[in-house]
Order: sequence, then structure tokens, then C-alpha cells
Amino acid sequence: MKLNINTSDSADKRSARTTAVLLVMIILALVAGIVLLAPELFAAIEPAFSDGVGLRTSAIISFFVTLVVMLLFTLAAGDGLIGELQFVLPAFFVFFLFFWLGIAWLF
Repeated sequence: MKLNINTSDSADKRSARTTAVLLVMIILALVAGIVLLAPELFAAIEPAFSDGVGLRTSAIISFFVTLVVMLLFTLAAGDGLIGELQFVLPAFFVFFLFFWLGIAWLF
């Protein structure tokens, strides 16, 4: 009884070689796409590095964002705004500080 091992080995080698060639072609296509689209890509992200909002504007934005977030939290808690007041007040100021400095830093 003779086992034919060579045919399965050659089929595995052929599929591995095909997979490697396809992977190299995909990587080359991605690199070519990045190189060709680089100027448009850099032009699109350039406004992110320009001057943004200041501390005053970010404080106004963060106040309203924090107010909405805290109202959603208290409504989801079930007890409402009055039952959770001892937790909402300190959390409001922590969220406000977080959003204020985060908006000023990111934008």
C-alpha cells in the first residue's frame, strides 16, 4: 500500500504560493494608492492642525454638551434628576472639565 504524499504537498505549496503572490499584489496596490493620493490626503487633514476654538468657546460648548449628557444619565438611572442629585452635581463638574479641556485641546 503506497501513499501518494507528493500530490497533496505540491497542492499545498501551490496554494501557499498563490496566497503569497496575492498578498504582495494587494500590499503593492495599497502602497501605490497611498502614494498617488498623498497630496489629497494631506490637504484633507491640514485644517485639523490650524488654529481652533479657544478656552472661552470650548467652555460654552462643553457646558451644553455636559448638560445633555447628564440629563441623559439621570433619565437612564430611573430615579430622575432629584433622586440622583448628590451624584449628578460632582459628576457635572468633572464632565464639564473633561469636555472643556478636551474640546479646547482637540479642536
